[in-house]
Amino acid sequence: MNHNPDIYLLYEYMDKLSFTLRMKVRLDESVDAAILTETAREAFGRFPYYSVKIGLDNEQNYTLEPNDSPLAVLPEEDRRLTLGSDEVNRHLFVITYKDDTIWFSCSHSLCGGFGALFWVKTTLYMYLCKKYGKLDAPKDIKLPGTPITDEETFFPDASSLPKDEPLVRYEGGDSNLAILRIIKFLLNPFAKDNYYYEIDIPSKAFMDYAARIDGSPNTIITAMMFKAMSRFFKEKAGTFISGRVAADYRKDIGADQSYRDFVRFIHVKYDWSMKDDPISKLNMRARGALITQNQPELSYERFRRLDEAHKIIDNQPTLKLKKKTAAKNSTFRSDPRDIYTVSYVGQTDLGGMEEHIKGFYTITDGDLMLELNALKDKFCICFQLIDKDKAPLNKFLEILDGENIPYTVSERQTRYLPRINFPS
Repeated sequence: MNHNPDIYLLYEYMDKLSFTLRMKVRLDESVDAAILTETAREAFGRFPYYSVKIGLDNEQNYTLEPNDSPLAVLPEEDRRLTLGSDEVNRHLFVITYKDDTIWFSCSHSLCGGFGALFWVKTTLYMYLCKKYGKLDAPKDIKLPGTPITDEETFFPDASSLPKDEPLVRYEGGDSNLAILRIIKFLLNPFAKDNYYYEIDIPSKAFMDYAARIDGSPNTIITAMMFKAMSRFFKEKAGTFISGRVAADYRKDIGADQSYRDFVRFIHVKYDWSMKDDPISKLNMRARGALITQNQPELSYERFRRLDEAHKIIDNQPTLKLKKKTAAKNSTFRSDPRDIYTVSYVGQTDLGGMEEHIKGFYTITDGDLMLELNALKDKFCICFQLIDKDKAPLNKFLEILDGENIPYTVSERQTRYLPRINFPS
């Protein structure tokens, strides 16, 4: 690979599939804009690998150039901002605020949720300390003045990874029941917005339930979503319902402290004959899929595929061909086609900040996409849809009701994932 590994997802950008993300943090008091602006810019200086702007070299490769402009901190409005634009000082990161809520938005090409949390936690911690006084810091906080280690910026060499075959491969396949939903959304010029709902579940109630059925949050939600989707989609001969579970594989490839995004998907296949099975049994199927597919050999294989896709892009002579090649060789689009996605990486260490945080939600691309974040007292689920049809959400809530799991759910909200402005 000849170029910065952080550029490659930029080639896959589409207006309706932007590969951007937002982390939404609801606090216990209204945001002080002056303190937030001051601390946000100070905190951002700790991450020079995020202080960049998009360039284009003579060979039509995207580049990331140093950007010394201050980070933009703006009032939140009902619109999509554009990363890389003059409004955000050409950065690929921006912070917005309104009332008691802060949104942290960025390009997914530079980092995923793990790396974005470096920035989010540092900014929040500095802001809350300036507003309330010294708080207990998370163990992994990265404050200005602390060194940037080699582990933090590490990117593996694919040729150095073992090439052993996994012991067994999971038998799955493509589930096409939801594909028309996506196509209609992508091709409909009038479909401008897409949506999400916030679902809060008390931690104790949820974890007590998990202990009773020997499940984990991601396998339980995967099982519940199957049951919900079996009630939403019409059964058709020769079809099945499958979901995917996001799996962070950075530890397998020796990049467990890297800010970069290393995620692959665990494929969980359910047959229609299972639609009346109890959640406990469906959970066991999800657990089995995770055990089978969490082999490190599959992580090595995934990273080699990623490395090869990058090399193929590098070899294309024009920007147009690089974009076309990136879409054709996308590791995400070449995965088995699943109906829904569940993403959960475990409880985030927020230290003393947690007493001031009332909600923490991750907003991403995707239809029937569930992002889970765990606070000490609640699970915060972002249930994401591409249209206004609330039926999938209602089917999921019916499952929670049936399992006697308490929850609260918000009104429909618009995602407003940022666009990206590119040099031409």
